Amino acid sequence: MEKTKRLIIIVSALALTLLSGSINAQTRDVMDIVAADRDKIAGVEGPYRFDPAPQTPAPKGYTPFYISHYGRHGSRYAWNSNTYSLVKKVLDAAAEAGSLTPRGERLLKDFNEFYQIPLINTGDLSGLGMEQHKRIAEIMCGEFPEVFKDGGEVLAMASTSQRAIVSMNAFTVSLQKNAPKVNIEMNSLHTNLLYTNPGGAPREIARYYKGDLIVPESTTEFRDRMTDYDAILGNLFTDRGFLEEIGGRRDFVYELFNLWAGYHNYSDGDWLEDIFTKEQLLAQWECENYLHYVGHSRNRYRMIPILENIINNADEAIATGVYKGHFRFGHDTVFNALCPLLNINGGGFQPDKVEDVKYWFQNYNTPKAANLQLVFFRSKKSPVILFKALLNGQEATLPQLHAVQGPYYDWDEFKKWAASEIAAHPQVQR
Repeated sequence: MEKTKRLIIIVSALALTLLSGSINAQTRDVMDIVAADRDKIAGVEGPYRFDPAPQTPAPKGYTPFYISHYGRHGSRYAWNSNTYSLVKKVLDAAAEAGSLTPRGERLLKDFNEFYQIPLINTGDLSGLGMEQHKRIAEIMCGEFPEVFKDGGEVLAMASTSQRAIVSMNAFTVSLQKNAPKVNIEMNSLHTNLLYTNPGGAPREIARYYKGDLIVPESTTEFRDRMTDYDAILGNLFTDRGFLEEIGGRRDFVYELFNLWAGYHNYSDGDWLEDIFTKEQLLAQWECENYLHYVGHSRNRYRMIPILENIINNADEAIATGVYKGHFRFGHDTVFNALCPLLNINGGGFQPDKVEDVKYWFQNYNTPKAANLQLVFFRSKKSPVILFKALLNGQEATLPQLHAVQGPYYDWDEFKKWAASEIAAHPQVQR
């Protein structure tokens, strides 16, 4: 009985900690934040935002010595060729049926001049994507020069995707330029997919874990409830009877929004900017945000191999001093699950109302080249290892832990929390 009481107290305390750690997110109007920034409306399709990121000084006597990292690939063309081919198919069919409005005719003309190169390059990293990773590495070296000044070993791993590999290469080229003494090893092995893209790991080594996400409503029902299809389609088509034969209104609007959201990753044009009203864009953002919460965040426990890899690599670096950094490159599907697993900024909380998801999970935190850095600090006067988490360069909180000072946390305390989290979600057979 006493043991049960203690367990209830511990669980209740953790819930309160999660709530208090995320209270800032709930006291601000998320929709106003999104409305003020086009790239945030674009969500996971938005390019990286190099926002100012002031760093809180480390506790006295502590200096950085090691960095552990997970990064999404940089800006790319649309991941799915339907973003181009379906839009093209619908516009051509509308033209043949004589159903285009003047705005629809202009969209077809602009799209015909635009779409072929993006279609051929579907899924490929763009030049902007490479530049993002080069700059992120440059900023990291500038913020924490002590980590790399004396050289040492660095290991970089990418998923087997071309865009992740090229992102890794751009990052490490810049790292080598800004930290010439380090020795960098790179790989994109299928056997390392557990640490870069666990969902894509070969069947022989794939791992599954116990634990389900609360899903308040189906994503399709939510999208249909939130989307004013008539208003969006009425801007382009005088008649829409043809549409149901070639995919339907839901798929077309979904791909049209993806086109709008992502084309600035590889094009400087603005020919799509009036295709939706601001109200329509905000509704589509909330639909996409919920889609990514359900589709990605539900896989948070499959990211346990990355958590274990982070811990093992860091402990080796602490013990030997050989490694100065471990850098992993992958995808939004991983990033949107890993951050909730680690409870970054309290994002591990699971709301039971679909309308509340946006207060706890925001997909604009996973733009192209999104990155999570754990920066480790040590002192000659104390055996306690400290670290802080940077989400896209911004200092983040881990509300399940007690901060030592500012954004700095005790590494041993984190490992104890991680051990309990892993134990609560054991591996299962599939």
